[in-house]
Amino acid sequence: MPTDTCQRIYGPGLPAVRRYLVNIDSAGTAQVSTHCVVIGSGIAGLRAAIEASRNRKVILVCKGSIQDSNTYHAQGGIAAVLEKQDSFEAHLADTLKAGCGLSDQKVVELVVRQGPGLIKELVEWGAPFDRSGDRLHVSLEGGHSHPRVAHAQGDRTGTAIAQTLIAQVQQRPNIRVIEYFFAIDILTDKEGRCVGVIGLDQHHGLQIIWANHTVLATGGIGRIYRETTNPPVATGDGLAMAYRAGAVLQDLEFVQFHPTTLYVAGASRALITEVLRGEGALLVDTKGRRFMPDYDPAAELAPRDVVSRAILAQMRKTDSTHVYLDIRHMDKDKVARRFPLICELCESFGIDVSRDLIPVRPSAHYMIGGVKTDLDGQTSIPGLYACGEAAGTGLHGANRLGSNSLLEGLVFGRIVGLHIANSPVNDAVVIKHPVIQYKVPRSDRSRLDTGDVRNSLRALMWRNVGISRTGKRLKEAIDIIGFWQRYVMDKVFDDPEGWECQNMLTTAMLMARSALLRKESRGVHFRSDHPRQDERFKTHIEVVRPPDKDWS
Repeated sequence: MPTDTCQRIYGPGLPAVRRYLVNIDSAGTAQVSTHCVVIGSGIAGLRAAIEASRNRKVILVCKGSIQDSNTYHAQGGIAAVLEKQDSFEAHLADTLKAGCGLSDQKVVELVVRQGPGLIKELVEWGAPFDRSGDRLHVSLEGGHSHPRVAHAQGDRTGTAIAQTLIAQVQQRPNIRVIEYFFAIDILTDKEGRCVGVIGLDQHHGLQIIWANHTVLATGGIGRIYRETTNPPVATGDGLAMAYRAGAVLQDLEFVQFHPTTLYVAGASRALITEVLRGEGALLVDTKGRRFMPDYDPAAELAPRDVVSRAILAQMRKTDSTHVYLDIRHMDKDKVARRFPLICELCESFGIDVSRDLIPVRPSAHYMIGGVKTDLDGQTSIPGLYACGEAAGTGLHGANRLGSNSLLEGLVFGRIVGLHIANSPVNDAVVIKHPVIQYKVPRSDRSRLDTGDVRNSLRALMWRNVGISRTGKRLKEAIDIIGFWQRYVMDKVFDDPEGWECQNMLTTAMLMARSALLRKESRGVHFRSDHPRQDERFKTHIEVVRPPDKDWS
């Protein structure tokens, strides 16, 4: 495991959840068997499926379409050492510095060193990375000491990479893709080994997929917050499933807020990549004053957590709902060529980026913590792996360095797939599956409207478990979430909206309790009542569901 020391929350005070969300009778449920099931179609899940399929049969299940992932929406790029003047040592140092003492150096070194080769592989597979002559074009981003962020099709990097990997998936006969499959729960046998997943298939209803190896690549939790860059599928399902199954999770208090998302009242938040700031964009307040030099010597190139808090502070100072990104001084043709998606987005709201300021504010962007894994991507549950944003690998520590997320998904997706491909397999194990029967006790409590609970939860998390936190607000959040849980977690739903609500409540409670326990400010976790870093908390906070109690 990636940590040497940890502080564990165990038992009392954790979400009182039952083992499974639905009634299960495996003998009477539609089922299929495979060597490996991958849950999620972002960069990590796709890459894991590709690698595992070299020697194993793989089923890849997607909550929506295969394109519905955070990866597909990623603008910024992917970080790797691609220039002679850069070095692995520099990328390692930058990542460790951003992690504020909590990054695992072995993990960082592993990811940094494997990055260039895997990007070269993407190029060989046809990924349309932007070029400068015969080399890949790289940009400088905040927190990086050298230009090392590669892009594809300007600000459509995630889409380009996802399409490249999807094409590879579709070419491989050992991979079967099932779209619109809502994974409800990870299945475990009496010995605690993961044996597959139960979910809702749009064509076959409830279905069990038995598997020797199960990979959680379910992405992030952004939709738990009112303001987020994440697509609708990012509701923390994988973390909640892993928690119910008894896996160890870590670092759930660390949520990265992207400093600059387009702020248009009534519209969903769209990310404005920080590469713009790397290439000269400035942040100004509603009075037109540039303010970042007041907060950090690196100004607009400071790490994301610093910029997010500075924007929040400046909004309070000026009593405004947003600040502005100013790119009017930048070359208009270059901006249109490098950032076509952003230009199109702004134009759709009547903003001419060559003449107008772009209104922006921070939004929830990335879950740094996740299901705790080792260097092979294995979790504490035998047979269960995690990779990508759903995993807690120890790479990011307390703060993710920009563009390291696609890199992590690519590297650990391959590592997980390779480990599965090389693992001993007995086809009889796939066929010989346990009988699982589980009955949820009937509840007489009143039923709350899950749509109202979801909206209220998102507002509560933004207000109390957001960019700036206090013990008082965290305790209030825990109390309110606990109330909702009493009337939601005891119910049996038969649709994704209800299961998502249960997952969101579970994950939100774990996040709030972890944040309350960390009585310091470190990385993206800022406590205004404990504003300084405290060496007593140079440790990881882990959460695990008691294995011997079936909450109901």
